Amino acid sequence: MTDSTIQFSDLALNDAILSALDGMGFVSPTPIQAAAIPHLLEGKDALGKAQTGTGKTAAFSLPLLNKLDLGQRKPQAIVLAPTRELAIQVAAEVKNLGKNVAGLKVLEIYGGASIVDQMRALKSGAHIVVGTPGRVQDLINRDRLHLDEVHTFVLDEADEMLNMGFVDDVTEIMEHAPETAQRVLFSATMPPMLKKIVDRFLREPEYIDVAGKNHTVDKVEQQFWVVKGVEKDEAMSRLLETEETDASIVFVRTRQDTERLADWLSARGFKAAALHGDIPQSLRERTVDHIKQGVIDILVATDVVARGLDVPRITHVFNYDIPFDVESYIHRIGRTGRAGRKGKAILLVRTNQIRMLRTIERVTKSSMEEIQLPLRDKVAEARLVKLGEELAQETEHKSLDKFAELVEKLQETLEIDAATLAAILLKRQQGKRPLFYIGEDPMIAAIERDKQRRKERRENRDRDGARDGGRNFNTQDWDTYQLQVGREQGVQVKDIVGALANELGLTKGSIGAIKLDRESTYVQLPKAMTSDVAGKLQKLRIRQKEAGAVVVDFNDFREPRGRRDGGRRDGGGYRGNRDGGGYRGNRDG
Repeated sequence: MTDSTIQFSDLALNDAILSALDGMGFVSPTPIQAAAIPHLLEGKDALGKAQTGTGKTAAFSLPLLNKLDLGQRKPQAIVLAPTRELAIQVAAEVKNLGKNVAGLKVLEIYGGASIVDQMRALKSGAHIVVGTPGRVQDLINRDRLHLDEVHTFVLDEADEMLNMGFVDDVTEIMEHAPETAQRVLFSATMPPMLKKIVDRFLREPEYIDVAGKNHTVDKVEQQFWVVKGVEKDEAMSRLLETEETDASIVFVRTRQDTERLADWLSARGFKAAALHGDIPQSLRERTVDHIKQGVIDILVATDVVARGLDVPRITHVFNYDIPFDVESYIHRIGRTGRAGRKGKAILLVRTNQIRMLRTIERVTKSSMEEIQLPLRDKVAEARLVKLGEELAQETEHKSLDKFAELVEKLQETLEIDAATLAAILLKRQQGKRPLFYIGEDPMIAAIERDKQRRKERRENRDRDGARDGGRNFNTQDWDTYQLQVGREQGVQVKDIVGALANELGLTKGSIGAIKLDRESTYVQLPKAMTSDVAGKLQKLRIRQKEAGAVVVDFNDFREPRGRRDGGRRDGGGYRGNRDGGGYRGNRDG
């Protein structure tokens, strides 16, 4: 039996899990699921190499759920995720896949939330813990998270976890794992640091490689709009009216938002419906049938219920809310570009979410085009054009003579001419979607404010560049590298500069801004490095520790207030060398 024909019912999964999958409309596993689940059900260690968006969360979650002892109060599985957002997303998917497993308790733990509440939840019992490495290690150290009954450890997006500086936490957690525990690791890439973890902790693992290129992004044109000037509801209305759509999905985060936004759009004349997990299965199926048949044109949906949805007429995906992780984004935009057609995805993003947008671009190896929202006069023009097209289809209607008689009667009754009567009828026709606007569009002021901010930023960069001997630290000529060393390892800025100058042969003009953090360091290096220098960078050691340099999406090199001390600032910042000669630093890198 091949992966293309295997079904979940062919796997050794219990009835509660199969019924949940059936209820979600999942029949056949993805390649990573078909390859991984049999090995994981046998209890083997596994190393899965899979691009995000391939369904790897279910690949490790289904075997976990299948072998739980629901009578055991202590955690039986630990899933580590690199970010709070991904931990929440994974926990939500595990809960959804296990919704028919009576008494299941899944607990997410991460920094930024009350550790007291998390300790209380652990005390009351949890079968599966999904958490970030730092918080998991903290609770282990406090003797609140006990691993003696854990039979499975999962590292999800392990490469990203190590890139973020969690190598020590991950190592310590794995050292606490019971000798008999199954160890499972999923990663899109296999950097040297990760290979060391694999060699040390995985025992004769099964290698599962379905890391082929994800073609979803190739078929979908991607754009984003930075939220400004108008509310997102108004923005959605403008986009839906000016884009050449057939059918669309609008993704939001919560069930409440699906209902609210669908009602808001419907009140303005759009054929929209909500789709979320609390809607009965029969109604969900009818809603999907309605969009396939053209009864409705817009689904406002949450992530989980739209996974696997295949409607060829969907031309656009609108991300009203940015997803928590890249995998969800790929699932979302994969709902368009079906049946060989091109699709379009538009993301509404707030300024404090730009970093997540850049992460999506980096992981998917794609680029999004920033767009401006159509001004409302353009929207009104689009409405008038659409109305004209609809009226043109009625010019040969057999009942027009009767309506012409009514027009004459109304003219006589109201004592008005035909043009005035037509204007009155047009006014009634427009409803809540005006055919023209009075007053200035708030978007115009927002665009002008944006232009002014950009101008001020350029002027500030120019002034900074003049103070720094003409050097300008921006992202056009530099890549930002994250080094896996920081203050915790006793590293200082001079060590970084010295190692880069002495070991890589970089001059002072080839080292950009530096920011030293607790467990890592960010440094700007030229995009145009030679292959020889790039090769040396990959082998760089600082204070006898591997730097593990990786390119990241980071540009927050703002200098904290404080005194200057030989290039190093109170906050660990460094704006390049200014001492007129080479910054030699220490040679112990």
